[in-house]
Amino acid sequence: MEKLGLNEIRKMFRDFYVSKDHYPGKSASLIPKNDKSLLIINSGMAPLKPYFSGAEVPPAKRMTTCQKCIRTGDIDNVGLTSRHGTFFEMLGNFSFGDYFKEKSLTWGWEFLTEYLKMPADKIWATIYLDDDEAYRIWHDVIGLPDDRIVRLGKEDNFWEIGLGPCGPDSEIFFDRGPEYGCGKPDCRPGCDCDRYIEIWNHVFTQFSKEEDGSYTDLDHPNIDTGMGLERMACVMQDVDSIFDVDTIRYILNGVVELCGKEYEAGDDKADVSMRIITDHMRSMVFMISDGIIPSNEGRGYVLRRLIRRAARHGHILGIDGNFLQGLADRVIEVSKEAYPELSEKQDYIKKIISLEECKFATTLGQGCSIINDCIDEMKKENKTVLAGDKAFKLYDTYGFPLELTEEILEENNMTADVAGFDENMKQQKETARAGRKSTDEEAWKDADIIVDVPATEFTGYANLVDQCKVLKLYKEGEEAEFASAGENVIIYLDKTPFYAEGGGQVSDIGFMSTNDCKVQILSVSKSQGIYAHKGTVVEGSINCGDTVESRVNIVKRNKTARNHTATHLLQKALREVLGNHVEQAGSYVNEKELRFDFTHFEAISDEDLTKIENIVNEKICEFLPVNTIETSMKEAQNMGAMALFGEKYGDKVRVVNCGDWSKELCGGTHVANIGQIGSMKIVSESGVASGVRRIVAYTGTGVLEAANKAENTIEEIAQIIKSSPNVVVTRASGLMDELKESRKELDDMKKDAIGSELDDIVSAAKNIGNVKLITKEFKEMKIEDLRNLSDEIKAKNQSTVMVFATVSGGKVTMLVSVTDDLLDKGYHAGNMIKKIAPAVKGGGGGKADMAQAGGKDPSGISNAFKVAEELLS
Repeated sequence: MEKLGLNEIRKMFRDFYVSKDHYPGKSASLIPKNDKSLLIINSGMAPLKPYFSGAEVPPAKRMTTCQKCIRTGDIDNVGLTSRHGTFFEMLGNFSFGDYFKEKSLTWGWEFLTEYLKMPADKIWATIYLDDDEAYRIWHDVIGLPDDRIVRLGKEDNFWEIGLGPCGPDSEIFFDRGPEYGCGKPDCRPGCDCDRYIEIWNHVFTQFSKEEDGSYTDLDHPNIDTGMGLERMACVMQDVDSIFDVDTIRYILNGVVELCGKEYEAGDDKADVSMRIITDHMRSMVFMISDGIIPSNEGRGYVLRRLIRRAARHGHILGIDGNFLQGLADRVIEVSKEAYPELSEKQDYIKKIISLEECKFATTLGQGCSIINDCIDEMKKENKTVLAGDKAFKLYDTYGFPLELTEEILEENNMTADVAGFDENMKQQKETARAGRKSTDEEAWKDADIIVDVPATEFTGYANLVDQCKVLKLYKEGEEAEFASAGENVIIYLDKTPFYAEGGGQVSDIGFMSTNDCKVQILSVSKSQGIYAHKGTVVEGSINCGDTVESRVNIVKRNKTARNHTATHLLQKALREVLGNHVEQAGSYVNEKELRFDFTHFEAISDEDLTKIENIVNEKICEFLPVNTIETSMKEAQNMGAMALFGEKYGDKVRVVNCGDWSKELCGGTHVANIGQIGSMKIVSESGVASGVRRIVAYTGTGVLEAANKAENTIEEIAQIIKSSPNVVVTRASGLMDELKESRKELDDMKKDAIGSELDDIVSAAKNIGNVKLITKEFKEMKIEDLRNLSDEIKAKNQSTVMVFATVSGGKVTMLVSVTDDLLDKGYHAGNMIKKIAPAVKGGGGGKADMAQAGGKDPSGISNAFKVAEELLS
């Protein structure tokens, strides 16, 4: 049997099924498309579910793929065994109502024995207990001996998930030889030993399970097969572990070079760490390539956990500094032929890994120090369970994942109180919810009540004034036949030109009127297609059944539309400058500004912000037309229209096309020509969540208003510094130079004063045993000055502990410093500061030689010094 490389096997599988008239589909993204049942794609058939269910038409009735997959259910076993991994590739061939069992199995046999040249006498098959058709194909058509066909029950050879399509399957096994077996005379596929390894599963979806538990035949049976590429490579390369497969071993060798340790040299812990890093590198590279960014929830949290877990095991191996991004090159090198997007996004992938690894370096140092203190304390108290509140504090305050805490505890034969952790998490969420009480006006507290009226026809795309009929109205929260001047109302119409708040756009405002009344409309919301117009009767009275003239405030509508269209241009420009990983994560537009949230991994440089702003303004000056069309979702995708990820769309969608430059699905209101936007000015860029940035910008007259405000500010500054606006920068710069010089002179005077009393400070030290304790309070000193002072004392003294305090602005800063000769004797500044700081109602930490803390109570400084004496005593 020829030893084939992993990449060769993948290509041979594809070529074989293409020769059998299969459409070669590309691997789908690891991010599920329109499938909320999955967090991450975890099988070869998962992206094809719409084809099997009939919801979508497949590109061909026969299809073959090699699908990227992530499974984290066994993450705790990764590295501990030679088989578990979070990332794998699944080869598959599929039939959507075309061929069935005989072709599936005979082609499978042909591929294994004729293409891969696997020895026929080493191949076994399992079938479902009652599947005589599968037995006939294996025995009579293929010629597999009866003693190598194993019938197993429903648990092993029948695929079904709840109600709907299901069916028997046939699994193909490879016999690795008796040396891998258990020695039992009845050893065969299904045994728990390592002799027989499953390499391919052929699922025959031929039944539908009904609610009464019965099975009915499907009109068009399907084929769904899955072959784990890494496992097949193990067999073809005659290795025991996926970590010895050629492409994966190449990544592992990179880890070996970095840590300077031999793999499988008898150090089981080192081997485990090497395997974890190797596996997680594959996962993180492919996840980032598909647009997943580290975060604290969902698939982003999975990625964050993998990166941080790999980084920690590098730390265990003694690898210095950040190293993961370098290993990413090895993953890309062995995978880029099959997945060229890895090369295209190589710099981006490495940047994301590097940023997350840098963040974790700080977290790891803080968290490990704290958890090690907890472990030492638990050992002293003979405890083996870390309290839930402490595990939660590690997570909430220091960003230390619970899984990582559990992993470190497990290495010390300890566990965490997960139930207590969950209870703390629950309490935090309840507190947060309590702080987010609605601030809606009391008069409209029932605004979202479901009213028994037909869905409202929206006419506001074309009309800003319309004649509408009042179907129902509520006043002060109760249904009524009429409402009079001064009363708050909610009005339901048959049709409306008022845009209801949605899609990140605020609602229209305006008036409704008849000859006898006038109602000011302050906001509009909608639920289940029914529009609720909230307002106040300002003249006369309005009655159910009235026909009212509904008039939208045109100025507010136009300003809002200007900002909304600008968000489309902004998103397009962001993708051009930053990359196609940018996706909308939220937006808010009103008549004053636009706010756009998007996925990106770091702050945008001033240079790139200028580029983005210039691109948008250049497009505005091209006066491109804005066209909107209603079409099917499929046609919109064919047009290249961008959809909001995770958003639910109906059969008909609205595409907003800005001169063929920007195309998005959107239900908001827009200008007719992007020249009507006038201009766009970015006023801020900031982070709002991990991996999510926010841009706030003005358009049109909003830019003019901002310029006028800035001009007024400059004039005010000029008056304060006694200058004219045109030279305000020069004057301010000169004043800053003068201020810096004055501060420097003041600092120098302070240092001289401290230097002159240095001997007095040392001579005032208290002798506690064989250690000198220096305590001293300073006024308005910087922490840098205290550090410098402690360094000067250390240079001339030994066996000395310094505890300094300074008060500035009513807040206390404390410093503990220990001379080097005391470190070997167990003295630790970081541990001391933790016990001293509570005296000033503060907290802090640091290293053994120096630590600092902040506090809120200056009156406690003398007590803090007493605590220091007690600690040394």
